[in-house]
Amino acid sequence: MARRMRIELTRRGVSCTARLLDEEAPRTAQAVWEALPQSGQVYHGKYARNEIYALVPPFGGIADTRENTTVTPIPGDICYFHFTPEQLGNPAYGYDADSEAGTGDLVDLALFYGRNNLLINGDQGWIPGTVVATVEEGLEEMAAACASIWMDGARGETLAFSRLED
Repeated sequence: MARRMRIELTRRGVSCTARLLDEEAPRTAQAVWEALPQSGQVYHGKYARNEIYALVPPFGGIADTRENTTVTPIPGDICYFHFTPEQLGNPAYGYDADSEAGTGDLVDLALFYGRNNLLINGDQGWIPGTVVATVEEGLEEMAAACASIWMDGARGETLAFSRLED
């Protein structure tokens, strides 16, 4: 039976449902499932384009897993990234001084909500992500809320990932 998770923008009260890709990314899907719930300040992608994400502490003992990777995520992809402080510490990335970025390894859990995404960073080069889940319900409403984050701001908004039990 497929495992599903809920992804929510808590202040905006918008959510979607994603199915974990257990066959395509078994180690990462298992680690994500076991680590749920996870949440954090939402950020909107600066380089990738149509992406929102949260930075959370590492989990599951899978620092830099590479399975079911992409550099061109499509709408509805949920991606896992692992970053070191050196990769996120550049002040140009815009993280607040009180954020966790730059203080230790972090996991980036990202939702891609639109087309034409490209995972390249001017400082780092290509940043392949593990596609760990795919949104099956609620992407259109979530995409509108993500566009609001881009245009209206992310401060005070939380991106939350939780298990959906059948």
